[in-house]
Amino acid sequence: MAEEKTFETRLKKWLQSVGVYPAGHPEDKMTVKPVGWYFKVWGGGYQKSGIPDMILNVNGQFVAIELKAQHGRPSDLQKLNVNRIRGSDGSACFLYPSGYEQFKADFKTLMNGRMTGYKLQTVYR
Repeated sequence: MAEEKTFETRLKKWLQSVGVYPAGHPEDKMTVKPVGWYFKVWGGGYQKSGIPDMILNVNGQFVAIELKAQHGRPSDLQKLNVNRIRGSDGSACFLYPSGYEQFKADFKTLMNGRMTGYKLQTVYR
């Protein structure tokens, strides 16, 4: 779990560096022009199971990210939800530390809207 939390912190810092801020982030603390927002889904007794870890809106595009430790495995419910998001024209992916650099490159393509209908890969491993 610690590996996944460390990875999550790294991703959040990078997202802010490209203009994707946490929902409700103060405008005067934004260091680059905002292009989107995200919120972290907290698992627990009051949260529906299988929802991806992070939900984002980037230039009007819905993106969901399920973070995994390097040897983590998605549950069947997580796979179902990622496939449903993708099937409804959203981008959703499983992101592992080893696929992080490829994810960032693909995310920038998605963020900049260079390709109509562009989606992130399903798995970044």
